[in-house]
Amino acid sequence: MKIAGAPISWGVCEVPGWGYQLDPSQVLQEMADLGIEATEFGPQGWLPVAPTERAAAIAPFGLKAVGAFVPVLLHDPSHDVAPEVEAELDSFEAAGGDVLVLAAATGTDGYDARPELDDAGWATLLGNLDRLQQIAAARGIRATLHPHVGTMVETADDVTRVLEGSTIPLCLDTGHLLIGGTDPAELAKKYASRVNHVHAKDVRLDLAAKVRPGELTYTDAVRAGIYVPLGQGDVDLASIVSSLEAVGFDGWYVLEQDTILAEPVEGGPAVDPAADVRRSLEHLRSLASA
Repeated sequence: MKIAGAPISWGVCEVPGWGYQLDPSQVLQEMADLGIEATEFGPQGWLPVAPTERAAAIAPFGLKAVGAFVPVLLHDPSHDVAPEVEAELDSFEAAGGDVLVLAAATGTDGYDARPELDDAGWATLLGNLDRLQQIAAARGIRATLHPHVGTMVETADDVTRVLEGSTIPLCLDTGHLLIGGTDPAELAKKYASRVNHVHAKDVRLDLAAKVRPGELTYTDAVRAGIYVPLGQGDVDLASIVSSLEAVGFDGWYVLEQDTILAEPVEGGPAVDPAADVRRSLEHLRSLASA
């Protein structure tokens, strides 16, 4: 089992105003101290954009580069998404990493609302997914589509439409799928061979049930603790691991517990997101050895 870390578990996020943002050196050092062997790059701009500088930022910590989460506008026929994806792939060549984790961005900041797509928008989105998969493959990179709350691929119907209308593999984000109304354990049983990357999350269903009808925004739910260490929520991660391992899954399990950090206050409590990551790491390793 290959296990990687993700900066979002330390509160690092591309959404403007998303809490206190820790310095890369602290996050990467804490990953290394936990014995995590690899990391995703985090949001664009958190690490240096220039490929060689990005590679140099990771190298001192002995971490392998997995790849990056890249939200892109896929449904607008007037927008050519290829150049921005090609630029990101340039960084992969210098810094390493072989997984391009795409999300179908709405075109607005944040993940609290999204427009509805018509058939033409869906046709453009699905066509772009297959096109970007081919662009990535030509450079030795595996593309994957990340269903994500507040993006154009969120609900169970959206996920089905992608599975039936494109050939791109899935990033099985166990948390976003559950919040969006898809049972990730059932999806893993049915489509295990379509999964090439995992974002391992655990979720409180009581809060997820408030996000779906709009009683609680996604951001407020994260702030309220919708994500918890693996094994402490309602995701059947044991079943998911079993389904994937049964088909010879050889991708990464990336530990993700989206969190929003408050600004540190002198004399206040210490901020220690690494403690939750340690709990998740121990739980996932226990499933691998079960």
